[in-house]
Amino acid sequence: MSEMQPSGRGGWNAILGLLALFFTAAPAGAQTGAPAPPGVQVPSFALPPSSQLSPEARAVLVRMRAATAPAAIAGDVAKQRAFYQKYNDDRLAEMRRHFATRERRTTLGGVAVDVVEPVAGSAPGNAARVLINVHGGAFMWGAGSGALVEAIPIAATMRVKVVTVDYRLAPEHRYPAASEDLAAVYRALLEQYRPENIGIYGCSAGGIITAQATAWVAKQGLPRPGAIGTLCGTGAPFSGDSPYLADPITGGAPLNAPALPPVLPLAYMEGVPATDPLAYPIVSDAQVKAMPPTLLLAGGRDFAVSALTLAHRRLAAAGVESELHLFDGLPHAFFVWPDMPESIETYRLIATFFDRHLGRAGR
Repeated sequence: MSEMQPSGRGGWNAILGLLALFFTAAPAGAQTGAPAPPGVQVPSFALPPSSQLSPEARAVLVRMRAATAPAAIAGDVAKQRAFYQKYNDDRLAEMRRHFATRERRTTLGGVAVDVVEPVAGSAPGNAARVLINVHGGAFMWGAGSGALVEAIPIAATMRVKVVTVDYRLAPEHRYPAASEDLAAVYRALLEQYRPENIGIYGCSAGGIITAQATAWVAKQGLPRPGAIGTLCGTGAPFSGDSPYLADPITGGAPLNAPALPPVLPLAYMEGVPATDPLAYPIVSDAQVKAMPPTLLLAGGRDFAVSALTLAHRRLAAAGVESELHLFDGLPHAFFVWPDMPESIETYRLIATFFDRHLGRAGR
């Protein structure tokens, strides 16, 4: 739920290591006091590529596998950052072959941002709108080219200005640093845009921060944005089947753990209790009811699928307008690879969602 990486596995392997430490320190039932129910032994079998995949997606999956982070860098933040910088640089080169945008570096509210706009300019109906992007990267990397990879296709597809935020990263910084940075940028944009005309979206760690920041800005007395997109991650801890299933079905090792922890076992979230409604807004009834229209989207073989489906159910039960889209057979953060029609479809879904839910009137 928190990486921008090939097949969603490089940073995910680091999370698996953290989970292993968690379970070494806290055996099954330790958090709840209840005995763990017996699991099901799943027999090994060959899972073919999904029959729903396009030929282009099948070819990209081969490239994803070849680009997977080496296991040797797990736990070494410096080496991981260097690896994903090159990885995101490669994805950015691909994005530039598909989309024509211009970017400029500036600051908003004292926070560094990249402002991305289509070369042809914003569409007439989007002049009074802006999107904020929150990049992925395990809360530890992804700024720069990784952020542009998420911003460029949406800016070009929707023909709208996108501001992508260079928020403070872990392990140097901890929660709520990213929420504070997003709030500072959001407050600055409110001087130019009506809140109902501002959308926030992010992938992986960015999807989690999007949900967290939406709750955070309301706590600071600011109006919530017009709509949000929590993609490949949302404001909930690990849950359900997908954390167990995702790695084996994308070619990785299984997660042999009797239960998932009640909180995210990540440096950024260390020491934050599961009861914090601003850190885990999807498990808070009050926060769920107050959420703006929400888009949830992931690959069907993403480890975040269970959390996203839970979030969608909770939002629907609370009467919050929400959409859930799962792309069968695709892994975590698949749409950072633009050379397949499934990614192009994703960009259009995101653009259509925000176009439908954001306001248009100027201040």
